[in-house]
Order: sequence, then structure tokens, then C-alpha cells
Amino acid sequence: MGRRRSSGKPIHGWLIIDKPAGITSSTVVGIVRRRTGAAKAGHGGTLDPLATGILPVALGEATKTVSYAVDGSKIYQFTICWGEARSTDDSEGEVTARSDVRPTEDRIRAVLDTFTGDIEQVPPIYSAVKVEGKRAYALARADKPVKLDPRRVHIERIDYLGPSGPDHGDFEVVSGKGAYMRSLARDIATELGTVGHIAALRRTAVGPFTEEAAISLDKLNDLGHSAPLADHLLPVETALADIPALALTVAEARHLQHGQAVAILPVASRSPLKNVNQGDVVCAMAEGKPVALARIKGGEIRPLRVLNL
Repeated sequence: MGRRRSSGKPIHGWLIIDKPAGITSSTVVGIVRRRTGAAKAGHGGTLDPLATGILPVALGEATKTVSYAVDGSKIYQFTICWGEARSTDDSEGEVTARSDVRPTEDRIRAVLDTFTGDIEQVPPIYSAVKVEGKRAYALARADKPVKLDPRRVHIERIDYLGPSGPDHGDFEVVSGKGAYMRSLARDIATELGTVGHIAALRRTAVGPFTEEAAISLDKLNDLGHSAPLADHLLPVETALADIPALALTVAEARHLQHGQAVAILPVASRSPLKNVNQGDVVCAMAEGKPVALARIKGGEIRPLRVLNL
């Protein structure tokens, strides 16, 4: 019996959605898939239901590059509400503690270096982290004890933007993969001798994807009517901006697409790149299109994921 083909249109590329508050990232992906008719869709990094902002949605062959979007740096803006701890570490949870302490601007700025660089962070108990095979949020909702181990994450930069009210402070953060802004807000408040939670959260960038390329779900309704989808669809290789690109001949590309390795020397001799080393992942290109994600190993370019564009 032949392999069953996915129903839907063969649409390939990235659609950058400005996610509204109140819905999950998976819900957004489902809406995009239904409205575009794409055969395959996935997202490049979960946003909490409370959060708004950049949610890259991969369509078709772009789903094979999702991990590279997830691994990219991210920019967040959020508001900490001082004086209340919440069970979810955001405004959707129940109040679990209160404090009359309100940190000064000088004190806030003084502690930010503590949370910059490689830091240890305990995820929120209401998160998708697995505990003995079960999601932490599922255990928490069932009133079962949740103990999460700290994880090392990277915070490139934290800027305090100032107060947005007597009990609120605004921040901007550039972070690496796996960092929870809810945990960061909680821990900053604790370091300042008070408690706090995130009252508002917005993601403004994921790797190469920014607000300039984003469209709202309302705008998505117009695609195919007053505006064509192609006007907003970014190329598959957009997520691979930080990966070296190697130009192959059509014959070499065909070998990779059939799962066969290609000798690196002839390709390297034609390439201006001089810093491609053993073990590096590269984007193999032919005729201006990506044909495969590949790894340099043993004098060969070996295919990892073939892109059928």
C-alpha cells in the first residue's frame, strides 16, 4: 500500500502571525492551516495564551526548519506587577502571596546583572515541562505536587524601561532558547525582596522574524481575497539565516535529495565561505533554492533533512 498523502495545498514558507491574547499557539496554527488550506503547518516557539506577539508559523517544507527558529534568540517586552505572587506566575493564576514592598528604580537596575548571561532558572509549575512523562501543568491543575529542577538558560540582555504605574515595571529582554519570562519576572521580584508576576507579555522577535513581517489573524482573513498569500509568505530559508549556505550544482543537489553524500572539496573550492568545519550544519542551495539541510562530516556533505521545493 502506498504512503498516504497529506490533504491540502503544497504551500511552503513562513507566515508570521501577531498572536492576540487569549488563545494558544496551537489554536493559531490550526486557524492558519484552515484559512490557507496548507497541507502541513507548525509553529516556531510557543507563546503563552496570555502573551501577544510574534508567532512564526511554518507551512509545508518550512516545518523541517522549525527547530532552527526555536533555537534562535527572542525579544520580549513584559510588565511585572509588584506585590502579588500568582500560581501561574502571570495574571491568570490565583494569588498565592502578597507583599507591601515596592522596589525603587535604582534597586531594580542594580539586580539585573544577576539575571544576565547563563543562569539557572526553575520553570513555572504551569508549563509544558515533563515530569515523569506528564506535563507539569496537567499535574498542577490536578492539585498534585510539582517539583521542577532548575535549567540553564541564557539571557543576553535585560533593560528596565521604567514604571507603568505605582505597582508595575516594564522590561525588555533578549533571551536564548528555553527561557521562561514568567520565571524571570518571579525571580527578579524575589531578588528585590518582594513578590510579583507578569501582568502583560509581548514577543517582538524570534530569530530573523520581527514585527515588520507580521500580520494579524484578522488580516489573515483577507489573504486570497483582497491580498494574495504570497505577499506575506517568507521563504523557507528565512529560518536558516544563521546557517552557512553552500551552492551546489544541479547534479550535486540531486545526489543530496536522494540521500547520497557529496564530496566537500569541489563545493568548497567554489564557495567564498572559509569557515565551514567538520560537524557544521549547512544549508545546501541549488538554483537559488534550498535543497537540504546537511552536515559536514568525513570530507562529505551528508543530508540531514531534504527540502522538496
